[in-house]
Amino acid sequence: MKNKGIIIGLTILLSVIVLASACGSGGDATLADMKKISDKKVSDQLTITLSNSDGKLKNGTQDLMLTFTDGCGKPVDISAAALNFNMPAMGTMSEMNQASKLSTTSTAGQFKGSVDISMAGEWTAQISYEGKETGKTTIPVTAY
Repeated sequence: MKNKGIIIGLTILLSVIVLASACGSGGDATLADMKKISDKKVSDQLTITLSNSDGKLKNGTQDLMLTFTDGCGKPVDISAAALNFNMPAMGTMSEMNQASKLSTTSTAGQFKGSVDISMAGEWTAQISYEGKETGKTTIPVTAY
């Protein structure tokens, strides 16, 4: 009787673990903590989302996530991506570029990185990508 109870308990525990694995995002745990800053639908089969922990681009150093998904919200196989934040020249202030160092995650089409935004204001996220789809696009963002 005691062994039957242990077997049932282990079976339940194993079921919970399998279910949690199947229902999880499959990506890095940090993705769950990220909030959308902005996104852009590039085509019917590609949406690019820029996110961080606050859902707002901030003046200063911060971690970012760049995610490529299809029309159903599933990851798109993008093997390489680059992200640069650009603020055009204004008056006597010269143009500014803040590159983000991106690295791949365990989920296809998902990249993590960090950037140091040097001042608040209107920036353009310049994104280039290669993989199932290849291209370049921009997303206007405001740093606070």
